[in-house]
Amino acid sequence: MNIEKIAGVAHETNRAYCESIGDNSQASWSLAPEWQRTSAIDGVEFHLNNPESQPQDSHENWLKLKESEGWKYGEVKSEGKKEHPCFVPYDQLPLEQRVKDSLFLGVVRSLEVLLSQVEPVEA
Repeated sequence: MNIEKIAGVAHETNRAYCESIGDNSQASWSLAPEWQRTSAIDGVEFHLNNPESQPQDSHENWLKLKESEGWKYGEVKSEGKKEHPCFVPYDQLPLEQRVKDSLFLGVVRSLEVLLSQVEPVEA
């Protein structure tokens, strides 16, 4: 297990959750745009480097990354315009969106113990 694989599991967990609430806009990890993959990897690294972090810290870290990339608030998520409806403080997020941060953190915390295990070499 490595950081990118943990990010992939977290992304797929997020995608499944989004589908369960009627949001089918998430691509699978293998088809996700590079910016989205980079964001998930950054989130995993953030939580690994900050073992006491909480879901709201995950969102604040995401906001900082998005801001540094030029994103801003928009009522509809638009990669082209770099607008996102979740570009607000954590306490202003709808509950359904806050759950995503909790799920992400849970995946990271559950899988981080596997980082020290050596992966088998494929023949």
